[in-house]
Amino acid sequence: MTARLHVDLAALTDNIARVRETVAPAELMLVVKDDAYGHGLHAVVNTATRAGVRWFGAFDVRTGTAVRAAAGDAVRIFTWIAASPDDLRAAITAQLDLGIGDAELLEELADAASDAGATPRVHLKIDTGLHRNGVRPEEWSAFVARAAALQAAGRIDVVGVWSHIAEASDAEDDDARAVFERALQQAESAGILPGVRHLAASAASFARPEFRYDMVRVGAFCYGIRSAGGPSAAKLGLRTIARLEAEVVAVQEETVRIDIGAFDGLPSSLSGRAMVGTPAGARRLGPLGGVQSLVETWTDAEVGDVVTIYGPGRSGEGTATDLAELIGTIGEEIAVRISPLIPRVYT
Repeated sequence: MTARLHVDLAALTDNIARVRETVAPAELMLVVKDDAYGHGLHAVVNTATRAGVRWFGAFDVRTGTAVRAAAGDAVRIFTWIAASPDDLRAAITAQLDLGIGDAELLEELADAASDAGATPRVHLKIDTGLHRNGVRPEEWSAFVARAAALQAAGRIDVVGVWSHIAEASDAEDDDARAVFERALQQAESAGILPGVRHLAASAASFARPEFRYDMVRVGAFCYGIRSAGGPSAAKLGLRTIARLEAEVVAVQEETVRIDIGAFDGLPSSLSGRAMVGTPAGARRLGPLGGVQSLVETWTDAEVGDVVTIYGPGRSGEGTATDLAELIGTIGEEIAVRISPLIPRVYT
């Protein structure tokens, strides 16, 4: 395989600095789910730690424990999916912060913590309307009252209240924030005074200062992946950190064949729609095979020529989000589909 994903760690460092500057005084939580959005978990975590990041968002416990192994004890790691009692025990052992949005899971965590002789850090989640998970508003008062009782008994330490928002429209997000504000008031009435309140992800953290609270969870923007339909990375002051390339392996009359295909993570729906970068400028991406794909040819095309599927360059290619918009999805979906078998090359 000749395909490579080139990852610019200096650009990652610059993006982290830009995000931190924008959201200050709120803290940055760098989200590293899905192998750091396909860029490689260990390289991203090590770079971010050197850049001063002290909070990581890991999604699930397996990722959280991997971040702990990479970053050591100096960082806080937030994970919000624990699928089993084994997950809870592993999270407690790794000293992860746990997002809890279910009354039954709260009890299971308290029991696991008592068995382990530990006091886990907990962030309580209110469902503000996205319905990913979280406690419904009508059940929130009882939930926070129970959490306060468990905290008073020394079985958990409630350090945060949080939620997800859709970031689909200002009106919907305003409604979600109103639910979040009421949830904070009810938590305070129950005796819970969280040290970290977090609601916003990438887009809202830049565009809506009132959504930042104490911390923002930013993944895409730190990797230079803009929001679909939103301003360019350059307008946001960010740099795209990844460039996906593949070599020409055969030259035909009207097309060249490149060494990357649908099995490597390129959506087949991009066939005939996407423009890719070549030594002669932009050319149309043709049919995608399982392991190899066709590209419109150019004069003097040769085996070994490099074709850029997406990433920063001057050859006519777009960004991951440019590709995503062609097929009605988001840039993150393009990034995380890239096969882990494609080598990551770090600079």
